[in-house]
Amino acid sequence: MTNSSLGLKSDNNIKKNILAWLLSGLFGVLTGAFLIIGYSLEKYDSIKLTEGNTLTIMLAIMVILTIDTRYVWRSYEMSFYGRKLFGFIDLNAPAKPVEEKGFFKRTFITLVLLNIPVLLAEFPGFFVYDAQDELNEVLTRSFTTHHPLLHVLLLGGTITLIHKITGSWNAGIFTYILIQMLVITLIMTYVLDFLRKKGAGKRSIILWTIYYGVFPTIVMYTLCSSKDGLFSAFLLLLTVLLTEFVSDMESFLLSKRKQVLLLATAVIMPLLRHNGFYAYLVFIPFAIVYFRKKISSKLVGLLVIPVVLYLIVSSVLAAALTSGQKDNQEMLTVPIMQMARVYKYNADKMTEEEKAILTAYIPKENLDKYTPRVSDHVKLGFSNNLYEQNKKNFWKVWKALLIKHPMTYVNAWFLTSYGYWYPPANINVYKGTTVFTFTYEDSSYFGYEVELPGERTSLIPPIDSFYRYISIGTFHKDAPVLALIFSPGLLALIYLFVFLYRLHRGNFTGIVPFLPMILTWMTVLLGPTYLVRYVVILWLAIPVLTVTGDRKV
Repeated sequence: MTNSSLGLKSDNNIKKNILAWLLSGLFGVLTGAFLIIGYSLEKYDSIKLTEGNTLTIMLAIMVILTIDTRYVWRSYEMSFYGRKLFGFIDLNAPAKPVEEKGFFKRTFITLVLLNIPVLLAEFPGFFVYDAQDELNEVLTRSFTTHHPLLHVLLLGGTITLIHKITGSWNAGIFTYILIQMLVITLIMTYVLDFLRKKGAGKRSIILWTIYYGVFPTIVMYTLCSSKDGLFSAFLLLLTVLLTEFVSDMESFLLSKRKQVLLLATAVIMPLLRHNGFYAYLVFIPFAIVYFRKKISSKLVGLLVIPVVLYLIVSSVLAAALTSGQKDNQEMLTVPIMQMARVYKYNADKMTEEEKAILTAYIPKENLDKYTPRVSDHVKLGFSNNLYEQNKKNFWKVWKALLIKHPMTYVNAWFLTSYGYWYPPANINVYKGTTVFTFTYEDSSYFGYEVELPGERTSLIPPIDSFYRYISIGTFHKDAPVLALIFSPGLLALIYLFVFLYRLHRGNFTGIVPFLPMILTWMTVLLGPTYLVRYVVILWLAIPVLTVTGDRKV
């Protein structure tokens, strides 16, 4: 080897080491900021970084996390060459292969059997989160685009049909949730089969099967009528299909079955939740850049056709079923909450004109109901008609208040989103709100109840009590450390840690398939509040994360 080649290799190693330190530093800085800012928001309902030694503590956390992150990354890389991770974890032991014969059928049945006891315990299932509204749209034939029309028709149509046949609302709800459970478990089975094909050993497959079938957060949404369970399952399937696509594009393009499955998944996913469309739309240019050296009309078509089909289907459904009126407040949650917070705490510094314009869009009685962590009561009164007629005045006041109260705007936004990136966040955004069968007091982790016209008839009360405890009880207080694995904030940091590592390694194959998921997570930061229902994908995609890196774990 020549001196010049040795020098080039040395230069490359130096550059890689610098990049590794920069990205581990980015993880340290972001995580340190998340922890300190999140703590401040949780305690004070605002960001207070000048209290005591807050900034010093934040800087110390950033430095410690940066050094620890670089140490873990380096240790992991050394395990490639036979060393044990941290000196005692052997990542090089050969995994025991899983027999292919009957795997898919056996795994599917296992997942169904694991879900059945909970479904019986929560009979007819978790009928919550807009469930009554969606059913009423079908019963009254009064449709809006507020809820995805495909889900409204599936849920409301199934329940109404079974009710007509049996006379029982519970039978209708149970039938819908059973069908949904079968669809979701079928997708999970596909994922587990993908893990098997990627070389995951027998122990790993057993672990992930139990995880999908037993972990409470996953089971809650497998057996919940909300659109979020189905949406997350199809987003999971899209992630796996994109992983297969990215890993071996040539084989994928030769398989008509895989291509049809990808097209169908990329259309159904956004039809189940609107933000899925924006996430997929932004993903396309990233994918085209990634495949730029292998670009073809077939490849571009495979990526773009789902957008066209989605627009056609959603437009047809909207034209056939709705009046065409838009629900702008869903897209405007952040600016609405920002101005509402200014009105709440700084109304005396607003001009009469600003107050008049603001209250024209959002009535005073709604502004007076401002609570920091959820926008429902404020945005409920938003005038869509006025906004459609005159958007200019809305944004004029928003800009004027931003200039005068920038920190108020930051606080307003972070308070509806920090639960997604602050692990210890107490997800109790509905505290004090009375619903059909209870009042939220200790936790709003999961809706838990059965909305009318359904009625819970638990066939296994101990399991029902357990899920009530996890959902709306004191679990997060009684076991704060264990509760962290139920935290979307912790999961977000895990993904950040892994993706920054892969970026440092130049492993884009392990990042690109997750972009729709990442972009979906980014859209919920602009949403009405922080709830697990919007980010169930974080739990569902963890098994896939373990087999799309430099090696399988």
